[in-house]
Amino acid sequence: MEEGLALVERKGKKRKRKKMREDRGRPFCQDPLDVLGRDLMLRVLNNLDARSLALCLVVSRTWNRVASSDLLWTSKCEELWCGKAHIPRLSLVRGISKLDAYSLSVMDGKRNRIMRDDLCDHVWEFHFTKAAPEYWRNLDPYWKGNGPPMHRYFHPDGSQTADPGDKVWGGHESCYSIVTSIIGEGKIREHYVRINRWRPLAVSRKQDWSWEMTNNLFCYSSIPDAYKEGGTGPLFFGYVNISPL
Repeated sequence: MEEGLALVERKGKKRKRKKMREDRGRPFCQDPLDVLGRDLMLRVLNNLDARSLALCLVVSRTWNRVASSDLLWTSKCEELWCGKAHIPRLSLVRGISKLDAYSLSVMDGKRNRIMRDDLCDHVWEFHFTKAAPEYWRNLDPYWKGNGPPMHRYFHPDGSQTADPGDKVWGGHESCYSIVTSIIGEGKIREHYVRINRWRPLAVSRKQDWSWEMTNNLFCYSSIPDAYKEGGTGPLFFGYVNISPL
């Protein structure tokens, strides 16, 4: 009987030692925010990329309050805007949080529908394409390399102008229109810019958020102006398929 009790006792001690070893190997199940505190947690989160930081917003309400801090998202906005041709006006509205500014910037960067504000806010570089008549290309500094590029300016009243002394412009009256046709669920079927009666200009957006408008004869490219105070572009998105972070 005594030997049996001793054997049970030894087995019990072995199980206890095994459990203690297993417990030492387990992660300490406690909220890092409770352990580190807000200030240290901000330093940790500051090392995350924007997408990982955004995931921290949905952990809990407490994490959301910390992870949405302007102290974190100010630097993320600066990283996002670095190297971009244009900074969206809606991301610089006074009073919005830096998290909102980041999200709105990402959404606007995906926008492929050009608006009148986009046309009027930027200066546009203009040049003829290779398919244009040789006589036109001989007047174009882009092809001849004998001067600064030609510029075009769009105005809110629907008119367009050029630099004084532009040999191609000739001082003629010019107007523009933006044509957009929408089908179900806000999907764009057709979208282009037309100047006078020339062929439509197809609109595209580059990785640096600049715009390009082209047809078979000429090309317009928006000149970078990220330095502009208050940003550029519309204060609303219009009909366009976009998604936040």
